Amino acid sequence: MASPGATRPGRAAWALALPPVAALGLVFLYPLALVVRESVSPDGGGFSLSAYSDVLAQTAFRDALTNTVLIAVGATLGAVALGFALALVIAFVPFPGGKALSRFIDVFLSFPSFLITLALLFVYGTVGMANGLWTGMTGAAHGPFDFLHTPWGVLLAEVTYFTPFVMRPLLAAFSQVETAQLEAAASLGATAPRIVRRVILPEALPSLAAGGSLVLVMCLNEFGIVLFTGAKGVTTLPTLIYGKAILDGDYTGACVVAVVNIALSVALYGLYRLLVSTNGVRRARA
Repeated sequence: MASPGATRPGRAAWALALPPVAALGLVFLYPLALVVRESVSPDGGGFSLSAYSDVLAQTAFRDALTNTVLIAVGATLGAVALGFALALVIAFVPFPGGKALSRFIDVFLSFPSFLITLALLFVYGTVGMANGLWTGMTGAAHGPFDFLHTPWGVLLAEVTYFTPFVMRPLLAAFSQVETAQLEAAASLGATAPRIVRRVILPEALPSLAAGGSLVLVMCLNEFGIVLFTGAKGVTTLPTLIYGKAILDGDYTGACVVAVVNIALSVALYGLYRLLVSTNGVRRARA
């Protein structure tokens, strides 16, 4: 029979965990509950899903949902491909400044997203450096670069900003790859692409999946990049929430879109956790 003192560590753990859990509930879960309540009970009235049927039937919502998914998937694929290639070069191709570049990635992760968009505007904007060089050399009235205010501009900005979020876990994974494996594969006549495909990629897949899923969720909720590019006709779920709440004063509609956006993000995260746990069980059985 367990002594009374045996339960004290468990009680102490709960006592220590209670304050941060209560703070989390007050700061995050309570405002989230208010958003959900407003979406199903407009102006404090009774329970009603009429706001959902109204918002989901709007063409603006369907267009925003389509834009959000397409841009998020495209930016994720671009960031994964570019991040994998750059991480390979930094980790396995010796060149001057490689370590400094690896450290700079950590600093880059702290940059706000709108700063990257602003930098791209300085380079490729209507009066940016690229168009300025073109007009100065050719005497043309306008430069050829006018894509930042299109979905392609949003895609470029998101790939530029989110690529380091893929590179960071990949560089950590690549640091665990034993050089003896690479040397053995090369000595057996394996080409560089085959070494990447058969030796490096299997080791990097968990980190690649983690970085890619993180980027996908962040792209689904990205607001600053879309706003600062000023892309015409490119409305995503976050910008639709902003428009309904701030510009139109439709707080109930904004809450409905916010709930849909949250549900989409949570569903993707849950799917990622399921895939990771399934993969872990298979490896354990193997």
